[in-house]
Amino acid sequence: MRKSKEKGKSHSTRPARLGVPAWVKYSPKDVEELVISLYRKGYPPSMIGTILRDQYGIPLVKAITGKKITRILRERGLQPDIPEDLYNLIRRAVRVRRHLEEHPKDYHSKRGLQLLESKVRRLVKYYKRRGMLPEDWEYKPEKMAIFA
Repeated sequence: MRKSKEKGKSHSTRPARLGVPAWVKYSPKDVEELVISLYRKGYPPSMIGTILRDQYGIPLVKAITGKKITRILRERGLQPDIPEDLYNLIRRAVRVRRHLEEHPKDYHSKRGLQLLESKVRRLVKYYKRRGMLPEDWEYKPEKMAIFA
C-alpha cells in the first residue's frame, strides 16, 4: 500500500467525554434557542453545529442539551422536508446531470451519476423504512431541478 495515497488528517476531533466542559456558560435552554435562531436564518443542521463550535464555544450540542440538533428542530416542528445528506446528494446529481447535457460524451461523469443516483435510491429506501420520508416519496431525476 502506498503511503502517498492516504487521506489527510486535518479535521477537528470530537470531545473525548460527553460531560459539559467548564468553559461553556450556556444553559440547555440557551443552546436550544441558538439552534432555533440559526435554523431560522437558513443554516442546515450540520452548519449550525459548526457555527456553535466555532463562534460560541459549544463543542457538542448533545453534551449540553442531551438532544441532537435535528431532534431539537423536530420537537419545534422545524424539521426539514428532506434529510440534509439526501438533499446534498440530490443537488450533486442535478449538477452532474446539467453538466452531462452540455457534455454528453463525458463517460466518466455518466458513471459517476449512476453511482450517485444509486446512493440516493438506497438512502431514500432507508429513510422510508425509518419513517423520515413518506412512503409515496420517490426520486425522479427530471423533477429534481428545483434542488439546483
